[in-house]
Amino acid sequence: MVSDKYRVDLVDHYLTKLSLEDEIQSYFLGRNILVTGGAGAIGSNLVIALSQLVGSDGMVIVLDNLSAIKNNDPIDFPSLSNIMFVNGDIRSDIDLKRVFRERPTIIYHLAAFFANQNSVDYPENSVDVDINGIIKLLDLSQFTNVERFIYASSGCAIYGSYGKMPLKEDFISMNLTTPYQINKMAGEMYSNFYFHHYGLKIVNCRFFNSFGPGEVPGQYRNVIPNFIYWSMQNKSLPLTGTGNETRDFTYVLDLVQGLIKAAFYEDAIGKAFNLASGKETKIKDMIAMVNKSTGNKTPISQFPPRKWDTKKRLLASIELAGNLINYKPIISFEDGLNENFEWFSNNWDDVQLSADFPVGMSSAVRK
Repeated sequence: MVSDKYRVDLVDHYLTKLSLEDEIQSYFLGRNILVTGGAGAIGSNLVIALSQLVGSDGMVIVLDNLSAIKNNDPIDFPSLSNIMFVNGDIRSDIDLKRVFRERPTIIYHLAAFFANQNSVDYPENSVDVDINGIIKLLDLSQFTNVERFIYASSGCAIYGSYGKMPLKEDFISMNLTTPYQINKMAGEMYSNFYFHHYGLKIVNCRFFNSFGPGEVPGQYRNVIPNFIYWSMQNKSLPLTGTGNETRDFTYVLDLVQGLIKAAFYEDAIGKAFNLASGKETKIKDMIAMVNKSTGNKTPISQFPPRKWDTKKRLLASIELAGNLINYKPIISFEDGLNENFEWFSNNWDDVQLSADFPVGMSSAVRK
């Protein structure tokens, strides 16, 4: 594992700019906190932020089996003295006992079988990780009196394809098109069950289209890291659809802000809310911005929409998150994209080694 000083400094700068209230900083100081999926793009950024908040008397425990990382070697995982990394699986009783021995008082459950296309290709594995995994974690959390359980849900998943924009939390769709989407809905329902039946203090955070430093390109990764990777090699970027489709791209550290505040504010307990930018960007505009940042002048290649991707627009309302946890995204899409490109440039050799596009496998993004 290679320490990523650029990203550690980036998180520090973000927290300084965010200027968290003294009460929030005191709340985290000295705590032991478990982050499942903590080696992933969102998870590792969260881990860096939490390591600063818990201080030298606290600990951030990371449980991750590295299955989504080529060669099991994350290029971006921080080497900090108050972070404990456990290479393990949320389905393993042995691995769970190991991390719960550290008596975490807050749990962030980010581990998942990511994401749509992967779950379409391997639906049984998707159910095993996403459903059995969260049930085991919820059980242990209520047995050990965990003070807050924050579940990483997905607004891109549970709202389906035909909701009224901007998407608000009181709209739920049963017209879901991938196992990943179904599992995210089920994860919220299991969290709600443990809240109502056992009194476990849960929070369901619905992410939208995360991007930012820390995510390497790959067959089952998000669109922006793949597009930056191909664009930096002057390759043609694949456009599936018309390009007028929109997404609510959300900078990863704004999501981290929401996760931090979700653990602190009492009003968040038992609630589900969107964490997003609250702004929509056309896919063709995103492609133009990526190519501009890399200097790529190769024309795009257009393809039909992917069978499961039926969403024409995605735009989240973030009003509820603002009211419940004082959530306010502070990084624009353009600034976040520039920081993402800089991270790629700084880590280019490692990114090339970690990019994971196997030959001969089904994927909507393989070129």
